[in-house]
Amino acid sequence: MKKNILLFILIVFAYNLSAQRLDPLRTKDFDAQNVWVDSIMSTMSIDEKIGQLFMVQAYSNLDKKHEEFIIEMIAKYHVGSLIFMQGTPQKQAQLNNKYQDTAKVPLLIGFDGEWGLDMRLDSTYRFPWNMTLGAIKNDALIEQFGKHLGQHAKRLGIHVNFAPVIDINVNPENPIIGNRSFGESKKNVTQKAIAFIKGMQSEGVLANGKHFPGHGDTAADSHHTLPVLNFDLARLDSIELYPYKKTFDVGLASVMTAHLNIPSLESDANLPTSLSKSVVTNLLQQQLGFQGLIITDGLNMKGATNYATSAEIDLAAIQAGNDLLLIPQDIPASVSLIKTALKMHTLTEKRLDFSVRKILKAKYWAGLHNYKPIVLDHLQEDLNRVEDELLHRELVKNSLTVVKNNDLSLPVRTLENKKIAYVKLGDAENNAFVNMLKNYTKVEVVSDKNLNGIIKKLKPYNYVIIGFHKSNLHPWKSYKFSNKDLVWLQEIARKKKVVLDVFTSPYSLLQIKSFKNIEGVVVSYQNSKLAQELSAQMLFGAFEANGKLPVSIGDNFKEGFGITTSNLSRFEYTIPEAVGMSSKKLALIDKIADTIMDEKMAPGFQVFVARNGKVVLEKSYGYHTHDKKIKVKNSDVYDLASLTKILASLPLIMKAEEEKKISLSASLRDILPSFSNSNKDTVTVKEILSHFGRLKAWIPFYLGTQDSISHKNLSVFYRKKKSNIYNIKVAENLFLNKHYKDSIYKHIKNVDQRDSEGYKYSDLGYYLFKEALEAKYQKPLDKLVDDEFYKSLGADRTTYLPLKKFTRNQIVPTEIDTYFRKQLLQGYVHDMGAAMLGGVGGHAGLFANANDVGKIMQMYLQKGFYGGKRYLKSETIDKFNRRYYSDKKVRRGLGFDKPQLNPDVKATCGCVSEESFGHSGFTGTYTWADPKSGLVYVFLSNRVYPNMENIGLLKSNMRTKIQEVIQDAIVE
Repeated sequence: MKKNILLFILIVFAYNLSAQRLDPLRTKDFDAQNVWVDSIMSTMSIDEKIGQLFMVQAYSNLDKKHEEFIIEMIAKYHVGSLIFMQGTPQKQAQLNNKYQDTAKVPLLIGFDGEWGLDMRLDSTYRFPWNMTLGAIKNDALIEQFGKHLGQHAKRLGIHVNFAPVIDINVNPENPIIGNRSFGESKKNVTQKAIAFIKGMQSEGVLANGKHFPGHGDTAADSHHTLPVLNFDLARLDSIELYPYKKTFDVGLASVMTAHLNIPSLESDANLPTSLSKSVVTNLLQQQLGFQGLIITDGLNMKGATNYATSAEIDLAAIQAGNDLLLIPQDIPASVSLIKTALKMHTLTEKRLDFSVRKILKAKYWAGLHNYKPIVLDHLQEDLNRVEDELLHRELVKNSLTVVKNNDLSLPVRTLENKKIAYVKLGDAENNAFVNMLKNYTKVEVVSDKNLNGIIKKLKPYNYVIIGFHKSNLHPWKSYKFSNKDLVWLQEIARKKKVVLDVFTSPYSLLQIKSFKNIEGVVVSYQNSKLAQELSAQMLFGAFEANGKLPVSIGDNFKEGFGITTSNLSRFEYTIPEAVGMSSKKLALIDKIADTIMDEKMAPGFQVFVARNGKVVLEKSYGYHTHDKKIKVKNSDVYDLASLTKILASLPLIMKAEEEKKISLSASLRDILPSFSNSNKDTVTVKEILSHFGRLKAWIPFYLGTQDSISHKNLSVFYRKKKSNIYNIKVAENLFLNKHYKDSIYKHIKNVDQRDSEGYKYSDLGYYLFKEALEAKYQKPLDKLVDDEFYKSLGADRTTYLPLKKFTRNQIVPTEIDTYFRKQLLQGYVHDMGAAMLGGVGGHAGLFANANDVGKIMQMYLQKGFYGGKRYLKSETIDKFNRRYYSDKKVRRGLGFDKPQLNPDVKATCGCVSEESFGHSGFTGTYTWADPKSGLVYVFLSNRVYPNMENIGLLKSNMRTKIQEVIQDAIVE
């Protein structure tokens, strides 16, 4: 009696549920939809109706024979649907148009594109796996992901995309779902699925929930066998069926039935759920009330084919309640058997019409009542849009998950105290990760064939980043650590501070028995180039980590857990469109680059562009010299010439001003008592910084050490070998008498001032600032600026005396000096005066790459803050980035150059704001920052090669022409 009452309640519940659920295939203009469907149904023969039940496998990378086979299936057997498999988008589009022309009724085109068309097609876009997306908190991003997949599918004539996978992956050993699932939480999986479905179906592409009734807790692959799920109805209802019920409520258009053995649903142990009427009709349609399109999983899979013949399987699938047969194996035999079943009334025409009508409704829903061929023009570009990369970046950024962060190890702070090593585990590519890490500071790759060797090599380091890299080829690739990797990880962690970053499934962490000695653990989910780059950026605080684990890692880290890290306002590296700039417009720089190199204005150069704290262009052009032997790399360092003034001396002067060690109103005699009673003693710091102190432009000190007739260096001043007296290294095998330094300062002190007041750019004040700063801080200038700024900024490619730090091939040469040092200058400062000071000058001597120059300029732009550290007060930056003598026609701020007051002077492109600031350098360098546009621009070249008379770069204003291109590239 109780059983009868319970059965009655279930029947009533199912009836009500079915009545309440809306038909997801019904369109807004359903009257017109019905007219179209009826008009086709009324003219169809039985054979044509049967043909509509088949979705045949079609390839765009096979031969003519396959093409003819598909045409035969459509023409002879009236096949109504195709699923395209491997190939190329261009060929698929051509074949699609051809096959559609063959069909009497437009074909419904299906596709497996769970993470994008890349799942099957070459040269198309690949988004992250679902497991990666499951870590994202913001479901609006998942909806956008669905929209993008829908747009790609629509562009290629695809009407149903077999996605999303809504299996709840509660079994870490699941061999076929795993990364294809949004995770183990039924609520998270459901929320992600709903967002995806809304997004894709909003673009007119049918979504497909798979694999019904749930493939997430299997340990077998239905492609190879029939997996068994021994769960009772209560468990299935609470877990596996949960996302289906919820997605039906929001209009999921289609469902894929899985090849599973679930005894609680189907008593026949040999009958797959996909062929079970109890599952497909009773459960899915009657109890759950689903009225959308029901499609089998591939009927070529062993989970189905082991049951019976292909024709018998196809008939059984229809009898079970499926509408579409995916990848049937023998259509002629199936058609024959279905016709026999109709004659024998084991299948009724009413049942046939029921499915055919649903298929036609789906075709109308997808727009096939108004079929148009695929436009072949610009297909490749439309399937690989910049908008797709922007979304991809946001998806990856928001997925990155920190699950352990002892001692606030992440993001990496206080770079001045860090000696960082990177160790690779795993067997996949890691270059993108390593290269990006090196953008932030010095990170050394440490490797060895044995554990003892690597432990020994790691001794000098106090922070070790271990990257675990596994293949990103597809989501089924192994994610597991080798035994060797596990041993190495624990031994390194036992001795060093370690951050582990896994570029694979979070399930890989299940192998780690103890996390006790590992300070930081990051899950980056995949080993894609983008995941590697963005994970490295997150480690250094370019943006915060917000991801949450989509699955549990035993008792160590539970599903939904993730630590939010800090944004330290370090550079993020992205694409121009991420900051409202145009890649196409920035590409004009390449044309200017060709002109520069073709006309030999410089053998090579670096261009760097950042906006709003995001680097959007970092590119090297050409070679070190015109012989084209060594290509310029982004890591190569250039002689910055006068950029030294604002990148070395100026930040120290600002610091000294804040600390009241040097006042802007102070006179030279105040900061250098030796200048008392000189003709410069009353010149103020503010005047010198503004180039308004009546100082001479420069003094060629080296001429005073040469014979006036032969211009040879005098032996009283120089030696080829270093000694106690001759210990100032000017260049290779050239050492200056140490006492000559006093002569330089004496000369500056005694030289006449200019007669007239007004603006005159001068190096001389920076010789004096060097002396004053070193006296105030009791440190050499190079050591002082390195300690106070460069180390903590991560400007490890910025230095004086670069040969002490870099190999020659990492240093771009400047001039073939024929007048003083008589050699190619490589690693030695070009400026003669700075050279005579031993390579360290307040006005020149600094070497760097463009990325590091950008960091310092960004620190200025961020009002003295960068990398989680305040270097200078905001008001200090404002104080120095201001003109004090504009009424005297002086365009300069304090140290900084400013936009021209005289339009005939090309200090900038004339297209930057009055708030902007920067500097140029004699060797062909230039940098500029604009608070109004948020731009930082760096141009580094060796235009003085082969000699300083090479002024084409300056005469043609190439540096500011590039600046104009950059400014014009801002589109929002």
